[in-house]
Formats: sequence, C-alpha cells, structure tokens
Amino acid sequence: MADPNTMTVTFLGTGTSTGVPVVACDCHVCVSNDPRDHRLRTSVMIEVQGEHYVIDCGPDFRYQMIREKVDDISAILFTHGHRDHIAGLDDVRAFNYVLNKTVDIYATEKVIDSINKEFPYVLKEKRFFGAPQLHFHIISNNPFTINGIEFTPIEVLHHKMPVFGFRVGDFSYVTDASHIEENEINKIKGSKVLVINALRKSKHISHFSLEEALEVIEKAKPRQAWITHLSHFMGLHEEINNILPDNVALAYDGLKISI
Repeated sequence: MADPNTMTVTFLGTGTSTGVPVVACDCHVCVSNDPRDHRLRTSVMIEVQGEHYVIDCGPDFRYQMIREKVDDISAILFTHGHRDHIAGLDDVRAFNYVLNKTVDIYATEKVIDSINKEFPYVLKEKRFFGAPQLHFHIISNNPFTINGIEFTPIEVLHHKMPVFGFRVGDFSYVTDASHIEENEINKIKGSKVLVINALRKSKHISHFSLEEALEVIEKAKPRQAWITHLSHFMGLHEEINNILPDNVALAYDGLKISI
C-alpha cells in the first residue's frame, strides 16, 4: 500500500463563491496589491506518490490547472454539489483529449445528481462527441481507497446540507462547514495539518466565522491549521494573519505545503 504520509498539498483556490476581488467592488481588500488577497474559488490538489487528486473543481478549474502546470490528474473528489465547487467539470475534457483517458470522479449520489443537472450531457448513455469522459464512483460516509491511498470522509453541515471533508493520512480538509458533530471532529484529531473554512469574522448561516473555525481547531488540535474559503469581508491577509494563533494562518492561492 502506498504511503499516504508523504504528500504535497497545493491550494488551487482559497476564495468563496464570488472570488476575491469581487466584481465591481472597490473595498480595501478587493483593491489590495497583495497577491495573497486575490482568491479564486476554493479547491486543493493533493500529490501522493506521483498521483494528483483534486478536491472540487469550480469555475476557475481550467486556469488553476494551467497556473500549476498540471499535466495529469488521477481523480476528482467532490465535497458537495454547489456550483462554485462543480462548475469547472467540463474542462476535464482536456485530460480526456490529451491523455486519452477517462477521469475518475468520487462523489455522493446527491452530488452526482447536481452534476447531472448542471451538465445534462455527461451522464447520458449516448453522449455527444466532446462531452467529458468520466467514471463515477459513489461514496458514502465510509473510508474508500484510490490507488491504495485511503480517503476518510468527514461529514459536516453547510447550514442543513451535508457536505464531505476528507482526511488523507495526516492531512484533513474541511470546506463549506457551519457545524461539525463531535464524532466527525474525532476523525480530524491527530492530523498534522487541518484546512478549514472561515468566511468572515462575523457569523454566517452556512459557513464558520473565524472565531468558530478557531474553536474547531482548538478541539481538533492539529500541529498546523490553514483557513480557506475566505470572502473579502474577512479583511486583508496580512492584517488577519497577525492576530491568529501561532499554529494558524490564512491560506492563499498557490500555497504549497509538504506533509
């Protein structure tokens, strides 16, 4: 079995559904010259034993792949079916064309239903020429393996909507969460690195605030935590980083960490 404890994680995007800067907004974050304040829609890529696994592919997926010079992916895992997490799926076609391969997709039945509604030509038996070539694998709240690497789902709530985070070895990833039950937090405990969402400093109905994310981090006690899925309401990257605990930092697009 491949060793999941040696991996590189790349933050493809760290922004919320609008991205940052927000169209037509001239707030101090959206006009910032700090590249860390420029955020594409949230996604990460995990590299293990030369294989690349992408978690979510939103509207910026094509550019993210080009920016990171990704020439192959092994699978895409989906956290949930909201458009800012699935809208880039059509751009998987490039891997189909160039590599002559079908791309594996891991998602719940509800997410696959959302994909079918967004891309009704993908799951048809007689697909038109040029449709993405995908192989769907249905997952539930049970561990599963891809190429010998174990992925453990972490079920969280996005308001009332179940969403999956994932743990791979010593890395745990949670996005679009507003509540995590204790038994699911237990799955995170012992992680060297935890990535968790925090939309802004104030409360929100379907996302953690910064304070709420810090409370989860305190319970899970990772060695290092990174905050993702940030909106422009969070504030400037540098200013917020300066008030965070020593083992917590804001993630930013293009950040690479080794675990």
